[in-house]
Amino acid sequence: MKKVLIFHGFQGKPNGGWRPWLMRELDKKDVYACALPMPTPDRSQKDEWIKTIREAVGIPTEEIFLVGHSLGVPAILRYLETLDKNEKIGGAVLVSGPSTILNGENKESKLRKIDNFLDTPFNFDYIKQKSNNFTVIHGDNDKKVPFKHAEIISKNLSCNLATIPKGGHLGGSDKFYELPQLLESLQKMF
Repeated sequence: MKKVLIFHGFQGKPNGGWRPWLMRELDKKDVYACALPMPTPDRSQKDEWIKTIREAVGIPTEEIFLVGHSLGVPAILRYLETLDKNEKIGGAVLVSGPSTILNGENKESKLRKIDNFLDTPFNFDYIKQKSNNFTVIHGDNDKKVPFKHAEIISKNLSCNLATIPKGGHLGGSDKFYELPQLLESLQKMF
């Protein structure tokens, strides 16, 4: 059975934004979907988040699909870096995620709390071996995570980049309670 695991971002909640809608839509298609609460969302620690993803996934298979929003994106990428050589998942949809530390782009002091996810470059060559299906979705006017981050991730993963005009950070604060492009991306991966 296909399983979609959804991970929120910094200071996020599993039931925020488009996550409840996505779970309802996947349920209609008989796909198991679950949005997980990440530990200490206000003091996010990379190792804790990777452990949470690892426990939720269990044994990685190509029936498992991961969806991350904002900090959930680097958390998924870091998790994929930890998989053994022969382990793979079905795919990942990466929404509004940063690719590097947000130096000078967004100087909010609270964002310094996510630097431990981004302080070393991603091993994109290895990550690409962990799935044949990646999609990046990003608002073209995201003030929290500038659009160039989406371009960097999609280029390095050699995957599709879906641009959402005036999408902002694609969260509840931007009034995104549905994200059809995300559902379509998952359906293509299935």
